[in-house]
Amino acid sequence: MTRRTYVLDLLVVLLFALAGRASHDRGVDPLGVLETGWPFLVGTAVGWIAAAFVPRPMRSWWLEGIVVAVSALVVGMLLRWSMGEGTALPFVLVATGVLVVGLVGWRAVEAALARRA
Repeated sequence: MTRRTYVLDLLVVLLFALAGRASHDRGVDPLGVLETGWPFLVGTAVGWIAAAFVPRPMRSWWLEGIVVAVSALVVGMLLRWSMGEGTALPFVLVATGVLVVGLVGWRAVEAALARRA
């Protein structure tokens, strides 16, 4: 993974936290966004580590994206649950959609642009 990968993944997760806070009128101050997003940021980092263990012949942009997205979601929700934060089904479904589309989506766009070049 490149530095760009890490930055874009972090941006996706932070925008997810920002949007969630904004939609629930919780304020969008940077510390509040970090407070909301930290479980998913930890999960994203776990995903980066897990993706590094995928054997080279199997590595691809989409598999990397799925590994990072699933890790961000599962670890993030487990951390939220362990802290007594909400993990209601509608939130889990929205988080699943946003994280998968965001973390796999930017990779898909990048892969498509690379093929065109």
